This record gives sequence, structure tokens and C-alpha cells, in this order.
Amino acid sequence: MDKSGEAYWLAVLKLLGCVLAAWFMVSYGFGILFVEVMNKIHLGGYPLGFWFAHQGSMYAFVAIIFIYAKLMGNLDKKFNVDEE
Repeated sequence: MDKSGEAYWLAVLKLLGCVLAAWFMVSYGFGILFVEVMNKIHLGGYPLGFWFAHQGSMYAFVAIIFIYAKLMGNLDKKFNVDEE
């Protein structure tokens, strides 16, 4: 693999690492680890930790998908491997 290919895959792995870290933070961090801190804030009359574990995580996951798709498209264009 040439230098450009190695740089591309390194960038892809960094992006995947960031996406997985965001996914972990949303699912495990906000839903389990930081629930007590988040429950001090109320959203629509419900504690934020409860709301985030049941509703907010779904919105965050959908946002992560769209952000990943956009960033991966930008990365593909940068390395000239995008679909034309």
C-alpha cells in the first residue's frame, strides 16, 4: 500500500475511533455512569438522565450516523476516493 493509502486508512481509523467514543459516551456514559449528575437537570418535567436513557440516546445515535456520513464523505473527497 502506498503512502496515500496508508494515510487514508489512518484517517478512517481515527474517525471510527471518534465515532465509537461518541457512541460509548452516549450509551454507557450518559445512560449509566453520569445518570445521577444528569438527573439534577429536568427536561419536560423528567430528570435528564431518565430522558436521555430512553429518548435522547436515539436522537444522538441518529445524529452520529449523519455526522459520520458527512465526515466520511469529506474524507473520501480529500483522498480522492469518493464515488463520482
